[in-house]
Amino acid sequence: MGSRLHICIFSVLVLVFPNDHSGAELPVSPALTKQADEIPPKEGKFIPQRAFLKTAFRSSIGAIARHPITTYHLGKVMSRQRGAVLLGANLPLQAPLADPLTAPPQPGSEEFEAHLDKLGLPSSLAGELSYHLGGAAFFSAFEEALAAARTSVDIQVFIFDNDDVGVHCADLLRARAEDIPVRVIIDDLGSTFAHGRQPPSGLPAGFKQPRDIGEHLVQGNSRVELRETLNPWLVTDHTKLHLFDREIAFMGGMNFGRESRHEWHDLMVSVRGPILSALSRDFDHTWERNGPHGDLALFARKKPLSIADGPGIPLRILRTDMVNARSDILLAMRQAIRGARERIWIEMPYFSSDLIENELEVAAGRGVDVRLIIPDRANHGIMDAGNFVTARNLLKAGVKVYHFPGMTHLKAMICDGWATVGSANLDTISLRINRELNLSFSDASLVDELASLVFEPDFRASRPLTIEDTKLNLAPLIESIADQL
Repeated sequence: MGSRLHICIFSVLVLVFPNDHSGAELPVSPALTKQADEIPPKEGKFIPQRAFLKTAFRSSIGAIARHPITTYHLGKVMSRQRGAVLLGANLPLQAPLADPLTAPPQPGSEEFEAHLDKLGLPSSLAGELSYHLGGAAFFSAFEEALAAARTSVDIQVFIFDNDDVGVHCADLLRARAEDIPVRVIIDDLGSTFAHGRQPPSGLPAGFKQPRDIGEHLVQGNSRVELRETLNPWLVTDHTKLHLFDREIAFMGGMNFGRESRHEWHDLMVSVRGPILSALSRDFDHTWERNGPHGDLALFARKKPLSIADGPGIPLRILRTDMVNARSDILLAMRQAIRGARERIWIEMPYFSSDLIENELEVAAGRGVDVRLIIPDRANHGIMDAGNFVTARNLLKAGVKVYHFPGMTHLKAMICDGWATVGSANLDTISLRINRELNLSFSDASLVDELASLVFEPDFRASRPLTIEDTKLNLAPLIESIADQL
């Protein structure tokens, strides 16, 4: 009982400090310790007790008062999901059959997209997609779109940090709000617990962090409209979605802060075309759900989605959303992995999903070129150790695993001629619990561009891992904790 209680408490601590090391010391291999010693430790401090208590209150009492239906439903579903993960991790592997007669159609084919339709995933919508690799590319495109907006700006982000990059973005939004409506949704838990830290690259001399970026966004005569996602049961909204004039949207893995802008390797995409109607309606629903009426928004009559004709290739919006019983991302990924005949290439910052791990092991066993890129040191202590456990298991199955030099926060997967990018990690939180947003597509030119822009250079820049590199003490305990995150 004591060990189980320790695991639960430790898991909560990791969850509520979403952008820092957990602080717990885990016994690790000499190889991992050596790598850790070569990286300067992140300076920082825990946020003030008052901010912690304020956020804890909003995440529990405030959520129950404003979202009683959602809180009850989330608690019931989350306990079921957590139980399924815990039970599954202690049962013998029941591997999916590799019989080609029972496998899904090959990813990238019209038959595969029709197969996903039959499984009940959202239908593909036309759109034009462009990649923005790295902080410089995305933030430049973001500022350009913000300056060009003429009718509306809608921003949703998991972490809106209060460092110099976050404050710069906030000031740009405040300035635009003088001319056009600007709405901002931030995740309360994610943003609050990112405040008060010193980023690894430091802050400019003389810069003073505001106490809270939300207060900074709306203080004085600001016309920015702000809503914060509450976090019952510590469930967060990990979505990144920014819309300008309902004509262009950005989505992917980057937050507003110095890490995304200057320190991490990450990817965002922009989309145009008819798909904007669905993304805009999605933002509107999130805005209403986080408004003063709370769960009353669940009973509001929703207008049917009207999709206009326009140019583009088929793009499929995938969600993890417990409130609406959606596990699109996990379902689509598993089908794509099972159907892959030639290659499965993945780049992820955090990988602890036993379901995906098992699927990859089976794929490697049938001769598919399975490769995984993970950071040489993730920013979460427990997830970094969890990555090593996953890497060890995959290496034994014949998967090629690479260490990217530095922190890659990029989330992408290619299975033959199909790809998905977005906000979701390969862990329990992203695939079963938190709210996530991905896009998938089977356009050959876009898949090839993703391979040549991201994967091929990152394979060359990364170091192949061996079994000896992944030895960890207490690996079963680490895996049990990581499986719940």
